[in-house]
Amino acid sequence: MIKGSDLLVAALENEGVDRIFGIPGEENLDVVESIRRSSIQLVLTRHEQAAAFMAATYGRLTGKPGVCITTLGPGALNLTTGAAYALLGAMPMIMITGQKGILSSRQARFQIVDIVNTMRPLTKSAHQIVSPRMIPTLVREAFRVAQEERPGPVHLELPEDIAAEACEPLAMVPPHPVERPLASAEALDRAARMILAAERPLIMVGAAASRPRSTADLAHFVLRSGIPYFTTQMGKGTVPGGTELYMGTAALSERDYVHEAIESADLIITIGHDTAEKPPFIMGPGGPQVVHVGYQPAHVEQVYFPQAEVIGDIGPSLHLLADRLEGRLVNAAALLPLREGILGHIAARATEDRFTPQRLVHDIRQVIPPDGIVALDNGMYKIWFARNYRTRVANTLLLDNALATMGAGLPSAIMAAMLYPGRRVMAVCGDGGFMMNSQEMETAVRLKVDLVVLVIEDGAYGMIRWKQAVDKFADFGMTFGNPDFVKYAEAYGAKGRRVSAIGDFIPTLEQAFAEGGVQLVVVPIDYSENIRVLVDELRERRPVAAGD
Repeated sequence: MIKGSDLLVAALENEGVDRIFGIPGEENLDVVESIRRSSIQLVLTRHEQAAAFMAATYGRLTGKPGVCITTLGPGALNLTTGAAYALLGAMPMIMITGQKGILSSRQARFQIVDIVNTMRPLTKSAHQIVSPRMIPTLVREAFRVAQEERPGPVHLELPEDIAAEACEPLAMVPPHPVERPLASAEALDRAARMILAAERPLIMVGAAASRPRSTADLAHFVLRSGIPYFTTQMGKGTVPGGTELYMGTAALSERDYVHEAIESADLIITIGHDTAEKPPFIMGPGGPQVVHVGYQPAHVEQVYFPQAEVIGDIGPSLHLLADRLEGRLVNAAALLPLREGILGHIAARATEDRFTPQRLVHDIRQVIPPDGIVALDNGMYKIWFARNYRTRVANTLLLDNALATMGAGLPSAIMAAMLYPGRRVMAVCGDGGFMMNSQEMETAVRLKVDLVVLVIEDGAYGMIRWKQAVDKFADFGMTFGNPDFVKYAEAYGAKGRRVSAIGDFIPTLEQAFAEGGVQLVVVPIDYSENIRVLVDELRERRPVAAGD
């Protein structure tokens, strides 16, 4: 005979799971014991939210679902932000939560919350396991659903009496490869005709193009077509930055310098665009035609309504589309003359002797190699990284432009450091976002990862304060005090450093990476550039009329 919890863990091993993130509780102790006797590592976190962020980031970076576990009630509810993070960000993840026994109730309704119904709008699927005999098929289905396009989180609830119940051994359901369909010949021909007829074509690379399986074919499509491209925030790095076709990243929805190319284009090929991202441009009457290339049909929105769609496995479908275009696009490079001006404006004043966002991004780029990973939390600096940080490898700037929650930067960076111990990994957090999950510094130290945590200190919720100022509200309710971050890091057993002169920034980062272990570096920030550049300067930019 075998317990339900042993069946669950065997099913997870059958899926290739090598680590699970989470926190034990009374209602999942059978599962924890089964994990102890398995090949799977239990990665203990200090908050369930961090466990979900780490599992989601595992899914984002590997394409395989990350797994997290919690107990019932309060522990399970702490996963909800992580569930939304994975759902909007299209990251495959499995969440396993405990529950009181369903065959008897010796504690009445103590701590009981209907987690399955709570999770349904935040997941692709949510189920309670009511018999151990269901476990092999439910787990196999959960992994299939989590990975199929569009990827996302799946929730399984295992009540404690079902986890403890014995049954006869059951065979596991073997995973099998799933071949994704290609775009139809008719759709490819229609898209090719539109692209060949365009006078000023432009490519936009979106979030779904960053799936690990897609990036090579995407890069070949850009090179074979010769069409310049820009990216959304979550599409950065999907095409090597050295192609000389990169036009910039849409960090704002309109009026930024990259929008000179967007406003001039008469056709935009959007590859992997996911409208869960903040709009990289706003469609309207008289704007460019849009060809949507994606795993799934486009979600028609007020700001996005493509005129043609190429639906299928993105990589192979792009290969077929390139076959129809290569060598025939006489106007492919029509927008390239705009490139130097756009990138020049974005890079302006990046080496000033001040702690400006541009200077911080510039200096971080100097110390992070092409395959190094920067995991951003959410704050004002995210816009500057999106605009100014050049990436050459997919998923080396972990930026959330979908849920855009604070508190995810540090857990995501820990996950990246665990997966890629030979690469430089840095978390970039504002002081507000860092303190939302700063307890995971202990997790990083305990796991002995090599990680540099950069805390940008302005003593305020900076992005909302900027928006407050732009909208002419009074400066109110945004500022706070901070601990001594150097001592705070040391209290966890990490090394803390504070940079007070901009010239010391690069040497401090280099020293931190050279020493290894968990290193926290604190820098101030001069956010006066937010108004000067992102409001005043861009307000003066004249939108380009089509055909200018």
